[in-house]
Amino acid sequence: MYQELKVQRKGEFAYSIYFEKSLQKLPEKLLALGKSFQKICIVTDSNVAPLYLEETAKGLRDSGFEVTAYIIPAGEENKTLVQIQKIYKHLIENHYDRKDLLLALGGGVVGDMTGYAAATYLRGIAFVQVPTTLLAQVDSSIGGKTGVDFDQYKNMVGAFHQPVMVYMNVSALLSLSEEQFSCGMGEILKHGLIRDYSYYAWTVFHREEILKRVPEVLTEMIYRSCVIKKTVVENDPTEKGERAVLNMGHTIGHAVEKLKNFSILHGQCVALGMVASAYLSFQKGYITVEEFAKMQKDLRAFGLPVRVGGLSPEEVLSATKSDKKMEHGRIKFILMDRMGHAVIDTSVTDKELLDAITVIDAV
Repeated sequence: MYQELKVQRKGEFAYSIYFEKSLQKLPEKLLALGKSFQKICIVTDSNVAPLYLEETAKGLRDSGFEVTAYIIPAGEENKTLVQIQKIYKHLIENHYDRKDLLLALGGGVVGDMTGYAAATYLRGIAFVQVPTTLLAQVDSSIGGKTGVDFDQYKNMVGAFHQPVMVYMNVSALLSLSEEQFSCGMGEILKHGLIRDYSYYAWTVFHREEILKRVPEVLTEMIYRSCVIKKTVVENDPTEKGERAVLNMGHTIGHAVEKLKNFSILHGQCVALGMVASAYLSFQKGYITVEEFAKMQKDLRAFGLPVRVGGLSPEEVLSATKSDKKMEHGRIKFILMDRMGHAVIDTSVTDKELLDAITVIDAV
């Protein structure tokens, strides 16, 4: 039932998201694109390469593709322009041209970096997303946001560049640690909170099956999350308006991530930011105190933090001022005007933000 989903905007882009149980059909789907790709460069990282690189490369070579691979060191701290330059060097030395393809095999860091390299090498070549983490499958692999961090400022350098295909091997989720898996759940719960409360309730109801990683339940969950993400992307591909709601939790989350020197995972930081956003929504009378409490309970039930220690609220507030979502000196903050629907709010004051940050302070 949940096998393919189309992402498309007339005259701009159209590509499929495939939901599969293995990597077996990846070459077939690439060939079905009807494009004359000669060479494929698989970009992956040092964590994912031992698990999936050999299988992926062999399948592609057996189907007639010439394949090379570039392995980046794993970790957010390596999401830099220096690493992008090394990818360029590999592509140049192996004579990649505009008719060739980059393939991102890994989580969000690999996907963002590969996409940015593809967007800028020879002024743009095609790339494919093969996300291997839950976070990447439901969020970063869809929508064409690519980029790198700059001096620890999250995703400060980047470009919009849509993939030509997204191929999800749902079975890859079985190899994730509990911590990595829970990070993806933060984005999934966010999708329900910003656009579909019935989906949020479904996710909470199926918590035990999800945490046991029952394949059929995981596939339905990922598919439904991708429907929300792709609909928002189709309506606003370059974040001129509605797409900003996908950033719920990210402004404060990115600030925490930076100040903690990326020692806390991205999904965990976003969960903390979501709590702060929900608190502001409660303070403005949009949601009840019971709804605010339930949301925190649900996040904890999926292994996500709702408090963080070791940071000064004033430091976090200061770090939000460097967020790329600033517009005319004001932060485009995402609040829920009701459970299951988010809006963009530029009226949040520094005092309100500081109060919200204090709420997630573990001290």
